[in-house]
Amino acid sequence: MDVLINIFVGLHVIGIAALLGGFLFQMKAMGEGTARMLPGMLHGALTMLVTGVLLVGFHEMDGGSVNNIKIAVKLAILVVILGLVYVKRDEEAVSSKVLGAVGALTMANIFIAVLWV
Repeated sequence: MDVLINIFVGLHVIGIAALLGGFLFQMKAMGEGTARMLPGMLHGALTMLVTGVLLVGFHEMDGGSVNNIKIAVKLAILVVILGLVYVKRDEEAVSSKVLGAVGALTMANIFIAVLWV
């Protein structure tokens, strides 16, 4: 079970990298007013959602316990991120505030994962 959990943790990190990388790639365009939501950002957020839910299930199946409040907060943030990215995915240019919110929420999710014990 440990190998399976580690594989999905790796996939979860890849999803985070796709979402945060897409945001960082668009930072220059934010200043020019031509930023947009990249398809990889949506795929990264969906990857985070699927692998995160599976990781919680794997930890429960393995006999471990999870902090349900932490998971609920992370899930709520991810749902907001997914909503923003999904709704704005087809727009030619996205407001820098919306893209900034996606980046800030993504970083908040990372820090919650790492710092909340």
